[in-house]
Amino acid sequence: MPAASFPADFLWGVATAGHQNEGDNVTSDTWFLENVTPTVFQARSGKATNGWELWESDLDIVAGLGLNAYRFSVEWARVEPVEGEFSSEALDHYEAIVDGCRARGLAPIVTFNHFTSPHWFAGRGAWLDPEAPELFARYCAVVMDRFGDRIELGVTFNEPDLPEMLTWADLPPFVAELERATLAAASEAAGVERYRAGNVMTREDFAGMRAGMTAAHTAAKAAIKQRRADLPVGLSLAMCDDVAVPGGEGVRDRKRAEVYDYWLRLAADDDFVGVQNYERLVYGPDGLLPAPEGAVLNGMGTTVDPDSLRGAVEYAYAVAGVPILVSEHGVSTPDDRIRADFIEPSLEGLALAIADGVPVLGYCHWTLMDNFEWIFGYGPRLGLHEVDPETFARTEKPSADVYRQLVGRYRPEA
Repeated sequence: MPAASFPADFLWGVATAGHQNEGDNVTSDTWFLENVTPTVFQARSGKATNGWELWESDLDIVAGLGLNAYRFSVEWARVEPVEGEFSSEALDHYEAIVDGCRARGLAPIVTFNHFTSPHWFAGRGAWLDPEAPELFARYCAVVMDRFGDRIELGVTFNEPDLPEMLTWADLPPFVAELERATLAAASEAAGVERYRAGNVMTREDFAGMRAGMTAAHTAAKAAIKQRRADLPVGLSLAMCDDVAVPGGEGVRDRKRAEVYDYWLRLAADDDFVGVQNYERLVYGPDGLLPAPEGAVLNGMGTTVDPDSLRGAVEYAYAVAGVPILVSEHGVSTPDDRIRADFIEPSLEGLALAIADGVPVLGYCHWTLMDNFEWIFGYGPRLGLHEVDPETFARTEKPSADVYRQLVGRYRPEA
């Protein structure tokens, strides 16, 4: 038996996102931004992994890993492709996924907004629009009315703190310039004053977008709870494990204050908070320290450190004081041996956090298969499965079997 132990009702899952997997999300803001000139997106999503058509066999793959949970997103742009008009076809589709999860023993974890929103919403200024909270809550209510009685957890927003996090990532200045140019091109192409989106954002919009998403989260949670008071609802945050060597505490604490703490304090009124962790960053008196010589690096150029998950989870709980859902965790690398070796020590660290008193609801590995990684296109590899870009055939990587075997050990009753 492994040294780690997890609660009997622990949720073992994988996470995916609609736009990154489904393909042909043509009424979304992201699709529009991918197709203007200039664009910050390195590739167009196109058919993505063709998940819209292959969802049933994908659920079979999830169940075949021995898991008991599946996190996916409902695409607002599909459900409400035209303002005020809701698609029965899209609602039927997502309801079928929920029922398909239940039929396979998978608890559906539903994300209501995984970055993408409808094109018409972006044309109104997205979260800068004073009516955005009401519009988002209305959409969430429609989804809940259709199948909210059958989902396990509700996640309103995916990584609303990401824009602030990226200001700490030392991205070259041309990225921000290209984001600005992309939004300008989209505004002109759409014939609106300000075309805005949740994952392509200019710094001057940060405060307004944060305020809009805060109000939208609160309004959506109220609409969801009105329909099902017992459904646990929260949001998910991008969280590095930020640590300091002597003298670096001030830099680390400033980053925490700028990126996470606002949202973690907001989450204190929720039923849980999602932690999405991919790296540990070490700060000294002069800022971020380089990776040690000889360290195994991820696709972001930072050290692959399995203990980063434990650190991020413990910090989130210390500030928010509510149960944690590891809604995403993984490693960007084309070398699957790194991924395969990374999962077990990461879970051992998570078990230590649980043993120390942190309530953790579940763990969702990102992601089921290599997919469309936003502005980076199809370059990054984070999947437990490969996907043929022509046939869309899924091929299991060795890391998938490692995860399967580990979950089998941690879930002896299954």
